[in-house]
Amino acid sequence: MPAAAKKNKTPRFYFSLRSPYSWLAYRELMSRHRDLVGQLEWLPFFEPDPESSRELAEQGGQFPYSEMSREKNRYVLQDVGRLAKARGLTVNWPVDRHPVWEVPHLGYLVAQEHGLAHEYIAAVYEARFGRGLDICDRAVIADIGEELGIDRGLIADASDDADLRAEGVRILLDVCKDGVFGVPFFVHGYTRFWGLDRLDAFVEHLRSKTAPAAALAEPSGAVALGRSVEDAHAGGCG
Repeated sequence: MPAAAKKNKTPRFYFSLRSPYSWLAYRELMSRHRDLVGQLEWLPFFEPDPESSRELAEQGGQFPYSEMSREKNRYVLQDVGRLAKARGLTVNWPVDRHPVWEVPHLGYLVAQEHGLAHEYIAAVYEARFGRGLDICDRAVIADIGEELGIDRGLIADASDDADLRAEGVRILLDVCKDGVFGVPFFVHGYTRFWGLDRLDAFVEHLRSKTAPAAALAEPSGAVALGRSVEDAHAGGCG
């Protein structure tokens, strides 16, 4: 079977270590649907910095940005607070002063190489939403790596590694190809589900082995990934 065809049949979960909706979807998957965790291809979704944006453009990818309005920001804080409270969780909101999202997300690729992908995700989400830490701070990622038994410099400086940068850009190209416009985003063939509130539908789809829907028409423009923290509806963010 051609590699592209094989990959097309693998259900994929696009997640962001920045997004509280991704955090909640991750918790739901790990607690309620753990038998599906190993069946998914886990792909980090992150806003590219200038270097990654340049490499992405050189390969034909483009990500237009939109700023989040103050009203949306207020709504998301309120909405996530409600969702977290319903799950018995408390959110400690971080402040992203000078975010470079390659730092935590390329760090994920290092943890994945060490067979510690899910341990890393859990630790980063706890740092961000449990303790309110800045996960773009290399020292925070270094501490997480050390706790997991990964060399501090190797994981904290992942964004300086050319090969990991290239892998990150490849994933961003997959974001474009799969039509991902926000997270959490679930893909199976041509079937797509966006948002925490679509997780159960995605799970039902996988469990029932529903055939993928008819192919979607190619988008006429570039896929939009909002620069905002949570530029989206209640169950997902851009």
